[in-house]
Amino acid sequence: MKVETKGHTTTIKDTQGELTSFVMKLTHEYKSFEKYNIIVDLLLHGQLSTKDINSLLPLSKTHRKAKKSFVIVANVDYNSVSQQLVLVPTVLEAHDMIEMEEIERDLGF
Repeated sequence: MKVETKGHTTTIKDTQGELTSFVMKLTHEYKSFEKYNIIVDLLLHGQLSTKDINSLLPLSKTHRKAKKSFVIVANVDYNSVSQQLVLVPTVLEAHDMIEMEEIERDLGF
């Protein structure tokens, strides 16, 4: 797991290639990331299943309740996963999504 913090955003990249253990580690270490917007980069995995992506849903819900962004970067069928997850195809789009959500929060939406 590679962690990079820049400003108010932390990018967490899976480097092991084993999604289940990555999600467990991410959940276990969540307290150290909770103050930041989070980008979870899963591009290493190639095409992921709906079940794999939905395993991040509880963590996403917790983070969004705290008024922080949780964006997943992955190759997946975007129409098949939960609408509660924010999925994008590139890290650049993830940063753009966080900026838009920050503006919405600042405006009170």
